[in-house]
Amino acid sequence: MKVRVAIIGGGPAGLMAAEALAAADSTVNPKNVAVFEAMPSIGRKFLMAGKGGMNITHSEPLADFIGRYGDRAAEIAPLLEAFGPTSLREWIHGLGIDTFVGTSGRVFPADMKAAPLLRAWLHRLRGQGVRFHVRHRWLGWAPDGSLCFATPAGEIRITADAVILALGGGSWAKLGSDGAWVPSLRERGIDVAPLRPANCGFDVAWSTRFSERFAGAPVKAVAASCCGQPEKRGEFNITATGVEGGLIYAVSAPLRDALARDGTAVLHLDLAPGRSLERLTADLARPRGRDSLANHLRRHAGIEGVKAGLLREFCPAGAMNVASELATKIKALPLRVTATRPLDEAISTAGGVSFSGLDETLMLRNQPGVFCAGEMLDWEAPTGGYLLTACFASGRAAGLGTRRWLKALSW
Repeated sequence: MKVRVAIIGGGPAGLMAAEALAAADSTVNPKNVAVFEAMPSIGRKFLMAGKGGMNITHSEPLADFIGRYGDRAAEIAPLLEAFGPTSLREWIHGLGIDTFVGTSGRVFPADMKAAPLLRAWLHRLRGQGVRFHVRHRWLGWAPDGSLCFATPAGEIRITADAVILALGGGSWAKLGSDGAWVPSLRERGIDVAPLRPANCGFDVAWSTRFSERFAGAPVKAVAASCCGQPEKRGEFNITATGVEGGLIYAVSAPLRDALARDGTAVLHLDLAPGRSLERLTADLARPRGRDSLANHLRRHAGIEGVKAGLLREFCPAGAMNVASELATKIKALPLRVTATRPLDEAISTAGGVSFSGLDETLMLRNQPGVFCAGEMLDWEAPTGGYLLTACFASGRAAGLGTRRWLKALSW
């Protein structure tokens, strides 16, 4: 089978690459663009990400938005300047899907769902002539340079003038992102940074008593800091083995890196972020009278339930009856994490194809005509629409880069 452009991966990056290639001003006939997806249907991880409310992007100023990409901000910036949050919202509106900005600045489709957006998008792409092949798992390159796929009918080979790899990261393997592509690229001399969990949970060595009592409990109205990073506020959940949830994901990158570097990492929790240490110390120094310690904490520090359980788990017994020491622990309770949760449990992954091996169009320098996009690139970002926006933007850049490369070949 011969195609003009083979796009491997049917997530947001791959579909946006197809969108760029199928545009009216493209020199590529959309009927010669084929999307190959390993799963039985297109966009499975995209649909799962939107199950609790599809957070598509964020409304903050672009400079702040770009800063969310940390060490890779410089590489991601050109992609977002070409197709950032505003452009993405306009594109969604062009599919007939309205969006709105939530109170946190996050942007959602009007009905909060991913499925209508994906249906409208696939309908348009199919109408333009883009072909889709599901249950086609990419196995790598054959010795002659063709693309090998495992299909229900057996192994097949595809030849293409250009290839766009949009294979995702290494989390949520059951939805298609399993990182199985890494060896194939490394065999071709492509620099791929090890895949690591991002926006992930962590293990904590809870006592049996604490784990059995509080597993599943939410810890609300707290702040967290680690590794010299600015303090962040939010909430998280206790699990049987550790911690997970929004606040934990927000500090997961420095925690993960500290674990890898030092073998240990400590997260400091402020269980009463609305009170200063001085005020809290004074409140706790009030006479207890006949009150139990539990009632004293509840009445004068607002600490009860799981927060009180955390204090007892990590605060030395002697400090519980000394107001100044107890207040200090409430404001900076050390929670030692022992490991990241497995890669497949993470919301996203860090690591991937190095930007140093790509040109400005996202084409591999040592593989002319092969482009990379999406989460398989070496970048990470927090939740809040940043992950999806960069996937869309990089997919579009790879699609436009492919157009330019094919046009140059025909000259």
